[in-house]
Amino acid sequence: MPRDPHPRSPIPARPEPPAPTGAGTPSETPLLSVHAAVVFLAAVIIGLVMGGLMFLHDKSVPTAVAAGLGSFGLSVPVLHKLIG
Repeated sequence: MPRDPHPRSPIPARPEPPAPTGAGTPSETPLLSVHAAVVFLAAVIIGLVMGGLMFLHDKSVPTAVAAGLGSFGLSVPVLHKLIG
């Protein structure tokens, strides 16, 4: 009995497509976590609303900016604890 020079290899049922480079496996960690991004976004919205309300009340830009920055700064630690 002659030997088969090319033995049959098992053929996979579903061949895997080649993985695209750079997709699916991030090589770097993200700059901000999702938690930090949500906290900062909510704090920015609160600061904009408070600054806008102060501007509508006093018609003073420096007062509105101070109120917006103050409410942003105070809301970050509170939102960090609440959303946490």
